[in-house]
Amino acid sequence: MSQWDPSARLSYWAFHADRRPSYMRFAYLQLGSDADAEDAVDATFESIMNEWLRMLHMDRLEAYAWTVLKHRIVDQQRKRNRRPAPMDITAFEAALKDAVVDPYEVLTDTIQFYSAVSRLAERQRDAVLLRYGLHCTTGEAAAVMGVEEATVRSHLSQAHRRLARLLDTRGSGARDGEAGA
Repeated sequence: MSQWDPSARLSYWAFHADRRPSYMRFAYLQLGSDADAEDAVDATFESIMNEWLRMLHMDRLEAYAWTVLKHRIVDQQRKRNRRPAPMDITAFEAALKDAVVDPYEVLTDTIQFYSAVSRLAERQRDAVLLRYGLHCTTGEAAAVMGVEEATVRSHLSQAHRRLARLLDTRGSGARDGEAGA
């Protein structure tokens, strides 16, 4: 990095400062541990730093960086011998926090939902996790993923349709007496 021109250094650190918070939150959702998330994100930025000068000439630098993050998360999961399970801890936290009537029903529904989310295509799952798990706007999710906002909206629309099918298959709609919803 010491041989980089000042504008390259500045652009790297600006990218780092902009992306690190959202990368950390996403990695935590995937890994369930602050330490594992930090290791994955640190490895991500180390890889990005090693490729930064080449990345500056890419049309979709953000998309490449997102792919690097996803690979480092998988590496961290393998390192810790963990099976990928997006937001596995969040299901229990949500059940405890939002338990109004029946905490077991909330927990069961939440686990079924996250199980269905885990069955989505990778990009659809990423869009859902960023939009609803991390409460990003579609624009913010698009920026993090390095794609157009319309692409995120498309992924979300496809994910909604697939989730409706997956959750309906389990009889969740019929259980509540909803025939045509």
